[in-house]
Amino acid sequence: MNEKQQNMILQNFVKACALVLNNEHKANGIGTLGEKSLHAILKHTYEPDVSCHEKKECGYYADISNGEGIIEIQTRNFNTLRRKLQEFLQERPVRIVYPLARCKWIVWIDKETGEITKKRKSPRTGRIYDAFNELYKIKLLLPDPNMRIDIVMIDLTEYRNLDGWSSDRKKGSSRYERIPENIAEIVSFDRPADYKMMIPPELPERFNAKDYAGASGISLRNARTALNVLNHLGVIARTGKKGNTNIFSLC
Repeated sequence: MNEKQQNMILQNFVKACALVLNNEHKANGIGTLGEKSLHAILKHTYEPDVSCHEKKECGYYADISNGEGIIEIQTRNFNTLRRKLQEFLQERPVRIVYPLARCKWIVWIDKETGEITKKRKSPRTGRIYDAFNELYKIKLLLPDPNMRIDIVMIDLTEYRNLDGWSSDRKKGSSRYERIPENIAEIVSFDRPADYKMMIPPELPERFNAKDYAGASGISLRNARTALNVLNHLGVIARTGKKGNTNIFSLC
């Protein structure tokens, strides 16, 4: 995706927020629609023309189908996409739009009393490398020449129900709704070589999963997943072992 296209998306985002939040959700209440706000806003952001929404392609419904191809807005559970992607990719270019929370504010809802707390900022900052847990689920399809991925880093407010198992009812709680407030960055992968952007510049020439975890700020387990995907895409290659630890280098 080029700079002009990204600028257009950023402009559309402001209009989409107004359309979805100020009109539909003001009338029906947050979270009462069948489609969640984040998904709906991104759908209107990437394609304002509603006649291109929810169109049937190859026996499946696509979130967007227009002259450029098919666009799927997927907030999680990429494994549910595999079957339809296999069909879509045989026919047309497909772009998956995956939103990740960069900065997040939390609002707690008590269903019993109706009380809603003031929003507080989460101490965790999302990073682009967090996407690997979902990308791994469709890694076999990522090299397809028709596959495109947009990781959209978003600042948002998350509403959660006080229905968890802990004494304060927060641990194990359910998510009620997410309201996007700003697009901080869009990182596009239009070909396997673009995934070189997922190599932290601090990495040494030869590195292992622990090195990658430290440079990217993700857990060791997630770093192993990331290296698995990058190795499959040909961005890195396994060049040896040190004990039981795999050693990688850039291709």
